[in-house]
Amino acid sequence: MRIDVYTIFPGIFSSPLREGLLGKALQRGVVDIRVHDIRDYAQGKHRQVDDVPFGGGPGMVMKPEPIFEAVLNTLGYRWEELDRLKEEVRVILLTPRGRRLEQSWVKELAEEEHLALICGRYEGVDERVLEHLCTDALSVGDYVLSGGEFAALVVIDAVTRLVPGVVGNRESLQEESFSGGLLEYPQYTRPADYRGWKVPEVLLSGNHAAIAEWRAKKAREWTERQRPDLLGQRGSNEDPRENDPD
Repeated sequence: MRIDVYTIFPGIFSSPLREGLLGKALQRGVVDIRVHDIRDYAQGKHRQVDDVPFGGGPGMVMKPEPIFEAVLNTLGYRWEELDRLKEEVRVILLTPRGRRLEQSWVKELAEEEHLALICGRYEGVDERVLEHLCTDALSVGDYVLSGGEFAALVVIDAVTRLVPGVVGNRESLQEESFSGGLLEYPQYTRPADYRGWKVPEVLLSGNHAAIAEWRAKKAREWTERQRPDLLGQRGSNEDPRENDPD
């Protein structure tokens, strides 16, 4: 998978792309992530990437020209090939106005061969970028960040870990939160007794059927407490153990 990122603050990506599973995947060539500075494609002495909004109002708006030029030049498309670009590359604007990212969408994006992430800033991005260059507008949640860079990192991490070869044990992905419509069950490890706080006996029993039943029950209880909205999405008659491995 290739991911191109467009930002006016490329330094934000330096450390995250060197660490953890993602850093190892990049070193092995499992994924290819390229970060581009939009300012390199801005015109004028000061490389201006923003301007005041038409109609008035506070703040500044990101200009369309440097964004279009950055994407077209780095991906190798001409102006008359915008439609082909959007057919071949999933071009996503990170913005609070976008569709909220959920695991089902993460799985969909992980199937793509090529993603381009445009990081919004200031009061927003000129609407013509969304109308004529992007295929999607994406939000990582119902809150506002200082810019799209951190949202882009969330998308990169969530998507790439589903790419084969990034996570060593693929089976671990099957029991994560949201993978079966519920939040994940509680996890414990050694020591079995820590300051009098003991691991549930069922997890020490070796009875795999009983453990699976306990985990399904706890997953549902935790989801009811923290995210009852997810239960409504699953349907009240669905068996929470349906997605448990044998």
